[in-house]
Amino acid sequence: MSGLEDLYREIVLDHYKSPRNRGELEPPAVRAEGLNPLCGDEVVVFVDLDGDTVRDIRIGGQGCSISQSSASMMSAAVKGKTLAEIDELTHAFKALLTIHEHTHDGEETFDHPTVKLGELEALRGVVKFPTRIKCATLSWNTLAEAIGQALGGTAP
Repeated sequence: MSGLEDLYREIVLDHYKSPRNRGELEPPAVRAEGLNPLCGDEVVVFVDLDGDTVRDIRIGGQGCSISQSSASMMSAAVKGKTLAEIDELTHAFKALLTIHEHTHDGEETFDHPTVKLGELEALRGVVKFPTRIKCATLSWNTLAEAIGQALGGTAP
């Protein structure tokens, strides 16, 4: 295993063992729940918007290390961001799990010109396990549902 893979594994385990933004928010925050019945993952997302900005976010749930780590990383990445920034980040993250370019030495790379994924890059290895991609994207889909509820049922 390469040093980069070791680092990514450490980041995922750190978010799994010590999830960021764990807890609940009171109304007017909205609550959305996402389930992945194939893996048994459950993610709960609480979002409090201030106009078009995520003022606060909390996560809950249970499941595999990928789903729970992804939820933790997602919550840290979107807190304080505008809905437009979150939309870009969501698209870039999902592209990370589906689009890989091969370099001349056979290593997979991902390059998105405008969005920095930061720690979310640690989940890039999930693409090697297609059945686990749903685990990694569950929290993102649940966030989109929560934002839609907060906006009165409209898609973000």
